Amino acid sequence: MSTVQVTREQALAWRLERHLLDPVGSESVADVVRRLGAVLAMDESLAELAVRARRRTSDPGELTQALADGTVVKVFAFRGAVHYMSPADAGDYLALRLSGRQWELPSWVEFYRLEPADWPDFRAAVRDALSEGPLTVAQLGEALARHRSYRHLKPVFDDGAGTLIKPLTWHGDMGFAAPVDGQATFQRLDLNPRWQGVPELETAGPRAFRAYLATYGPAPVDHVHYWLGAGLSAGRKRLTGWLAEMADDVVEVDVDGTPALVLRDDVGSLREARASSAVRLLPGHDQWVMGPGTKDSQVTPPLLRDLMTRKANPVLRGGVVCGTWSRKGDDLAVRWLDARKAPDRAIREEAARLGAILGRDLRLTLDHGPGK
Repeated sequence: MSTVQVTREQALAWRLERHLLDPVGSESVADVVRRLGAVLAMDESLAELAVRARRRTSDPGELTQALADGTVVKVFAFRGAVHYMSPADAGDYLALRLSGRQWELPSWVEFYRLEPADWPDFRAAVRDALSEGPLTVAQLGEALARHRSYRHLKPVFDDGAGTLIKPLTWHGDMGFAAPVDGQATFQRLDLNPRWQGVPELETAGPRAFRAYLATYGPAPVDHVHYWLGAGLSAGRKRLTGWLAEMADDVVEVDVDGTPALVLRDDVGSLREARASSAVRLLPGHDQWVMGPGTKDSQVTPPLLRDLMTRKANPVLRGGVVCGTWSRKGDDLAVRWLDARKAPDRAIREEAARLGAILGRDLRLTLDHGPGK
């Protein structure tokens, strides 16, 4: 059987539909988060815009409300950063993150004075402390200090607990709750009826692999290693083994000469995809860019990679980063950085859509750059 061949434009158009960017979707906040797998939450305004940009109608504060309702969870995940995730799927990604067993490193054992064998009881004490409701890091430290075994950790929690609290979210013991007076708080994840728990690694791995291809495909193998391997410390050998297990469900396609993977069930819709000319203004570190990684020149031209790495807001045309945008008050500045002529009308329409999302009458200034 000959290899299926598709163009880069087809592949990006197919992925834009999967990302709810062309056409823009009507799914709920929770469904958008689940579709993307993870939404970076280091900057709440960017996280909210990433979700709202993918919804035809939305209101401010809906992502925060979804966290309060338990339809999304918020945990440390990819690259040690905070992400919003679906409670139905988060456990799969956390299982991969756990595989690195960072808390067993000699440096961790020495610094925190917790042996690997101490962690089951330590985790149980954390869950018990959170049974009555969310606590700040300092409050959690105070509760744990009532146990003789953990009194030595109170100064660690008083200083913010650093990396110590990360494995507690990886294990599914706790996740972020709504902040109180600007301070982060944590709550038990298992009290959320939608929480599915953290499955065994060999169950979680193939599911996470499939989920990535379903939204970020067609993807070269290196992209999967970037997302699940480097991002979650899953390990190249494990990923290679899971791919071998999935041989009947995954197909290799040729994207303008580059081998890439896609789920077998998606080959038909991929072949039928037609190039998109949609213009989208997305927030910095949006999953469209971060999912495949900024090294993916099909999405991020090499000359714009540094801007995307530094969290510049991307302007997309047909899925390719073609410029950046910034806003100060009601003034919106779009800088077109592609050699092709800027699509003025499409940019103005998208600027109006962004204004509607933000509830502002934006004044657009368009710098046509090299494509003038």
